[in-house]
Amino acid sequence: MQEVETNLQEVVFDYLHATAYQNTALGRTILGPTENIKSINRRDLVDYITTHYKGPRIVLAAAGGVSHDELLELAKFHFGDTLSTHKGEIPALPPCRFTGSEIRVRDDKMPLAHLAIAVEAVGWAHPDTICLMVANTLIGNWDRSFGGGMNLSSKLAQLTCHSNLCHSFQSFNTSYTDTGLWGIYMVCEPATIADMLHVVQKEWIRLCTSVTESEVARAKNLLKTNMLLQLDGSTPICEDIGRQMLCYNRRIPIPELEARVDAVNADTIREVCTKYIYDKSPAIAAVGPIEQLPDFNQIRSNMCWLRD
Repeated sequence: MQEVETNLQEVVFDYLHATAYQNTALGRTILGPTENIKSINRRDLVDYITTHYKGPRIVLAAAGGVSHDELLELAKFHFGDTLSTHKGEIPALPPCRFTGSEIRVRDDKMPLAHLAIAVEAVGWAHPDTICLMVANTLIGNWDRSFGGGMNLSSKLAQLTCHSNLCHSFQSFNTSYTDTGLWGIYMVCEPATIADMLHVVQKEWIRLCTSVTESEVARAKNLLKTNMLLQLDGSTPICEDIGRQMLCYNRRIPIPELEARVDAVNADTIREVCTKYIYDKSPAIAAVGPIEQLPDFNQIRSNMCWLRD
């Protein structure tokens, strides 16, 4: 936990979830507060395992040179005592309500400001997920170690590089069961926070109004490349199988994923981004020397600002 608490990106994302999903389960930290962890005893762990580690809730995945029959025998040997049925109903997940809001933790002793801004997106099985993934790729990511300058594919990267607006930024699209967060995390000098945020929101509005087919085609190719690179090796393939079985109850074939990405065009991007970004109230989390961070009402009004 001490390692997580010193990782400012993790801290900002914890704050982002806390304000975006306040008073819901998603608003809590993954590890939980220190006092809760200290209070856990053996009985708590045994109760949790016996309640949740059941056959219908477990995925056993394998990849590479694996014999299916041998895998079954190993499963019987290691999980033979695990009940194949679940006694009692699996608890229903309550809906997690998104709230446009902010958390600011000002610390002028820090050299750089760390902030994230996001709008509510969709769950992993929603039809608009792929389109938002393409939009996320259009925004992209950048830091000062990148070469390319004005030849970078991301328009936002070109602007930040040319005007020296930040040290780094990273667009993200985080999906859960029935909701998600689509946004950007950035690290800025204190004096450039307002300018960087203005450029980010301007680029978001451009996705809603005037993104081009050539940009979308480039982003689709990059997204497909990244999806395939994530499956480079038996371990990531095995993890992908398990994750997709838990999320979709099946593994989506690569050709199907590619076809769904290829179906996205500029009109789709504009339509979906307008639906989830334009004139929507964002969630904001900021840590560090953030005196120059604009007022929330100003940031909110810029979500529908069509002028430079």
